[in-house]
Amino acid sequence: MQEPLTTEGKQEVEAAAAAPTSASPGAAKPAESPIDPLTATIEEVSGETVEEVGAPSTPAALSWIDFFKPEGIPYALVILLIMIALTRLVSRQIERLAERFADRRLVIQQTGSFFLFVVYLLGILAVVFTLFDLTEQMLLAIGGTFAVAAGFAMKDLVASVVAGVIILVDRPFQVGDRVTFAGYYGEITHIGLRSVRMMTLDDTQVTIPNNLFLTESVASGNAGAVDMMIMVDLHIGLDQDLEEARRLLGEVVTTSRYVNLNRAWSVLAAEVIEQNYLAIRLRAKAYVLDARLEKAFQGDITERALKAFRSAGIGPPAVLHRSLD
Repeated sequence: MQEPLTTEGKQEVEAAAAAPTSASPGAAKPAESPIDPLTATIEEVSGETVEEVGAPSTPAALSWIDFFKPEGIPYALVILLIMIALTRLVSRQIERLAERFADRRLVIQQTGSFFLFVVYLLGILAVVFTLFDLTEQMLLAIGGTFAVAAGFAMKDLVASVVAGVIILVDRPFQVGDRVTFAGYYGEITHIGLRSVRMMTLDDTQVTIPNNLFLTESVASGNAGAVDMMIMVDLHIGLDQDLEEARRLLGEVVTTSRYVNLNRAWSVLAAEVIEQNYLAIRLRAKAYVLDARLEKAFQGDITERALKAFRSAGIGPPAVLHRSLD
């Protein structure tokens, strides 16, 4: 026979029967409160947390003003004043030294220009470091801006370098040639990767970027040869002895000390209008021994031919009046 339960035992059995157990498969789940579809939020329906709409996922872009240091303005002004005073002082000293040492004037001026460039560069860098906080982001921004500016500036330089290579390979002219280009005429003294230097007949140096030769026409008088054909024009009147004038001019050409008699020469005659009146133009064409003798040959032919014409009584062009009778 089983012993009857005490009051405490009965309470423990009733408590155990009332508590649900997770191990029993048929245990009933606790009732959940129903969800109102009209008033329920997204979190209540999905059970997930939604981030706040409009929250930035990346940091906002910074502008130049974010790196500006207003407290550096007085120091920047002081640096600018010092730079201006220093450049003026250096410029005055350069002028005085150039006047005192005239034989070294060019060297002094070139050195002074380089020194002034360094002063300006250091002054600008000092102002930038004073006014801006050069963080890593600032340096990246400056580097990007400099890269874009350098790209635009290097465009013409790269084109000139490519054109210089083409000139060296194609050889439309060479150093020492007498060349006509863009209204200039002179001797080519240097062909570089960036530019070509030409010395005109009046001793003026002209620097021409190489890329211009790719789009413009260029004429070479001797095309790499030492000798070159030179033309000299003289004018006589219509009523003068043309045959005698041609003979005299031919003698002058063949007896010139600058002419290359191994090459063909000629004297051509043509009727032209010179200063609103008719004249006969005598054109002497001959090769000089060296292209550098061009002006000497022209002066020699002109001087001796005019003297021979005067001795032979051959006059210059003149206005002729024809009688009606």
